[in-house]
Amino acid sequence: MEKINGINIGRIVVKEGRSFQVLKDLSLSVRKGEIACILGPSGCGKSTLLRIMGGFDLPEVGSLKKDGKEVTKPSPDAILMFQDFNQLFPWKTVIENVIYPLQVNGAGGTRKEREATAIRYLNMAGLKDSFHSYPYQLSGGMKQKAALARALVLRPSVLLMDEPFGSLDALTRRGLQALLEDIWRETGVTIIFVTHDVQEAIILGDRIIIMDKDPGRILMEVPNGLERPRDIGSPGFTELYERVYSMLHKGSNQ
Repeated sequence: MEKINGINIGRIVVKEGRSFQVLKDLSLSVRKGEIACILGPSGCGKSTLLRIMGGFDLPEVGSLKKDGKEVTKPSPDAILMFQDFNQLFPWKTVIENVIYPLQVNGAGGTRKEREATAIRYLNMAGLKDSFHSYPYQLSGGMKQKAALARALVLRPSVLLMDEPFGSLDALTRRGLQALLEDIWRETGVTIIFVTHDVQEAIILGDRIIIMDKDPGRILMEVPNGLERPRDIGSPGFTELYERVYSMLHKGSNQ
């Protein structure tokens, strides 16, 4: 069953008095419970597409539907997570940050019940010893774990992730990739994950959607049948890497 279906999406932006076609004739579907990785060069419209999926931007042409209903505004059922380490409120503790979405959406029951829900997701994210820390006391990786717990606390069916691990060192990044896979298995959430990194797309994605720019469009969708968990030493990893990288390189030189 399709979770998200986009048909002939087009998006134009105006910058410094000039109009740019960011996306043109872009169609895609994302299945329920899938991890779909969107891979492409800077400026190909990956983030714009993610914002359209979340209802933060609207296409000038085409439509995007979630479970058969057109997406026209943001919803707690589809949460967007960024690369920026400063997604948390600096004046709130980690647990207060995670409780906050429940409060503003009137969800989660009593204060005690909300706190129990926040603790569950913080434990899931590996932050059981940092409930009462403030963001400035956390490393970059820990901040992203807290942001992930906050994104999940409303139990969204779709998690939109815009290069959330892009600024982290390689070891921390790999740990968070493994954590995300664990959370995906436990929750069944549909994940749409934007990245520049071919290795990351192969490690995480059930399917790799390769984009090109000028204007942003889909070049190819590559299914990923490698057994999980994956790393660069997995059987077939190198061959898939070369195929995906070759398609990216081909697109950038057209």
